[in-house]
Amino acid sequence: MSVLAGHGVVAIRADNPGPFTLTGTNTWVVGHDRAWVIDPGPAQPAHVEAVAAEVERRGGLAGIALTHDHFDHAEAVPALRERLGPAPVAGARGPVELLLADGGRAGPFEVLATPGHAPDHLTYLLGEVAFTGDAVLGEGSVFIAPDPGALAGYLAGLARLRERAPALICPGHGPLVEDPEAKLEEYVAHRLAREQALLDALGAGARSVDALLDAAWADAPALLRPAATVTLAAHLDKLADEGRLPDGVERPPRPPWLP
Repeated sequence: MSVLAGHGVVAIRADNPGPFTLTGTNTWVVGHDRAWVIDPGPAQPAHVEAVAAEVERRGGLAGIALTHDHFDHAEAVPALRERLGPAPVAGARGPVELLLADGGRAGPFEVLATPGHAPDHLTYLLGEVAFTGDAVLGEGSVFIAPDPGALAGYLAGLARLRERAPALICPGHGPLVEDPEAKLEEYVAHRLAREQALLDALGAGARSVDALLDAAWADAPALLRPAATVTLAAHLDKLADEGRLPDGVERPPRPPWLP
């Protein structure tokens, strides 16, 4: 558990490390005299108990805010409500009491839509602090799901987050981001560099999924190649929408594990 002094925020990290979750899912407990929980995380009994105990120290549960509904962020919602009692769940889709969209509010938070990793992805703003889920991680990058307009929407969301100039980013995985401007610049540059590498490969005649991955994601370890394949599809969709995709390009199928 780590505390953000002066912000009334505590991070409790779940014990679910992995290639997609890094050191584990960060659950954020925010406020006093009844606290909000951002992303309860996986339904691990020890994690649920740690979050619940911190919430009880803060006067009880005011509400639960989901950045998105992937299981590693949302699975513990029922267990946490059973442990602490009923409280509204806020999110952009699914069985929520507070259905949110860009510009909305949930408790003390302002909502910023940051789709791309998932179509329902939201960032929660609390003053100078941004809770970014999987839109911005503490380290590394995220896969972009091949939903309509996903990559363009992701870049637009990063640009709008950058305009808000947060002083701190509390990510869904990885360490606290204490230089958000540099991190957001890095994220945009990374995505555009992937796009340029893909365009170069297409210009050189690459058309198959494997050839495009080998050319534009040569640095991706084998374990992350499935995520790179998903993101490749999102890049191809963006190029197609912009009229920049040549004929005859193989498109990756949507994998069954993608929500």
